Amino acid sequence: MKLFTYNAETSALAITQAKKELGDEFSIISQKKLANGNYEISVAISEEEFNKNKDNQDNQESPIKTNNIAQRLELIAQKELERKRSLQNTQSPLPEEVSLQLSDAVRQISQIAGVATKMPPAKSPYPQEDKLKSNIPKEETLTKEHKKSKEYKQGLGELKIIQNEINRLNDKIKLIQNMFWEERGPKKEGLIIPHEFAEIYRIAKASGMLKEHLEKIMQLTLELMPIKMRENSILIKRYFREVLRKMVYARTENLNSNAKNIMMLVGPTGVGKTTTLAKLAARYSRLLNRHYKVGIITLDTYRIGAVDQLMFYAKKMKLSIDTVVDTEEFINALDSLKYCDYILIDTVGSSQHDRAKLQALKSFVNADSNSKVDVSLVMSATTKYEDLKDIYHTFSTLGIDTLTFTKLDETNNYGNIFSLIYETKKPTNYFSIGQEVPNDIKVASSDFLIDCLLDGFIRA
Repeated sequence: MKLFTYNAETSALAITQAKKELGDEFSIISQKKLANGNYEISVAISEEEFNKNKDNQDNQESPIKTNNIAQRLELIAQKELERKRSLQNTQSPLPEEVSLQLSDAVRQISQIAGVATKMPPAKSPYPQEDKLKSNIPKEETLTKEHKKSKEYKQGLGELKIIQNEINRLNDKIKLIQNMFWEERGPKKEGLIIPHEFAEIYRIAKASGMLKEHLEKIMQLTLELMPIKMRENSILIKRYFREVLRKMVYARTENLNSNAKNIMMLVGPTGVGKTTTLAKLAARYSRLLNRHYKVGIITLDTYRIGAVDQLMFYAKKMKLSIDTVVDTEEFINALDSLKYCDYILIDTVGSSQHDRAKLQALKSFVNADSNSKVDVSLVMSATTKYEDLKDIYHTFSTLGIDTLTFTKLDETNNYGNIFSLIYETKKPTNYFSIGQEVPNDIKVASSDFLIDCLLDGFIRA
């Protein structure tokens, strides 16, 4: 592996210098802004590629490994940089999307990929591809003998090469779209987010993830990701997804345990504790392979209709339900439901600033020394991170065991949930994804949460 360093007025010009000397087959290791205002990039290239490129430069009949479209994109980017300087001198605003300047290149790539475009038609720069496609019959008309022929296999191989080139061009377009990233991107203690990470950084930042967490994760990703993987935006997103997934703590259902499971749902008013309890009761007693015996205790005698709502669900599912008002009645209710596999406890909604109600809840948690109560803090996914953190720290006096999140279907941002789990190191157990009882509840998993964070919520 050979290392080279280039510097210029912008990182784009430095990359252009590297391409001029090394071709396309190199990886960017680092880039930074120097004290004199120039940008310096360090690149790496394998011995084999370096020697091959050197031979190509010596032999003018074999040009450097590149293509006309890539050269066009780089030329357009360079012109855009010059235009940007002139706009800054006249204090004119810089257009947000550089891609508007790439209409000609986009049209050509769309033609190669066979994607519909509003751009006017132009002569394809790859006439050999059209010829190749015309010579390959449609799949349904091919015989087994034809599929085994050398010509057919050779044609498929050439099409695969063209597809790989299209994928590489797509990555180049993303690189140029983010050409001015270092001027708008985050800078903290020397951390510079490279162009190729700009897209994934924007997605994670827009999700509501705490900035401090995002920058730590980006730094970890930059340090651990193999250099070769940085050339492909799909691989970057996949690697970043894997890093995030490993930072989410999720508790699986312990359905095979012979021990009695007592779960108390606590949390602020209006987050959906009663509805979540009804979903869990239906899940344990009706939806799983084994129909578990479930009992319900409600401490919520304050809210109008709360007891009636639970009574309705309990009657529909033929479950036992007890209403208690003090710790003595609570201990008796636990004893009367000792035959149950699961005892679910609904509590009164409480503001994190109502210390009296929280102290009363704590007395119920510690009422029976012979019973271990699993306390699950229920919070809404629509709550901003600062409020989630405040709620958690206030309710933590109850001894929080797990986190349950509701209303995942009512938001597009899930970084707040990720940051709370990452900060508190508490596992999440269930996600409520709608109002329907009993179906709209999912056992929590890191895969599901990170998919929501990066791709949005998709109802199965």
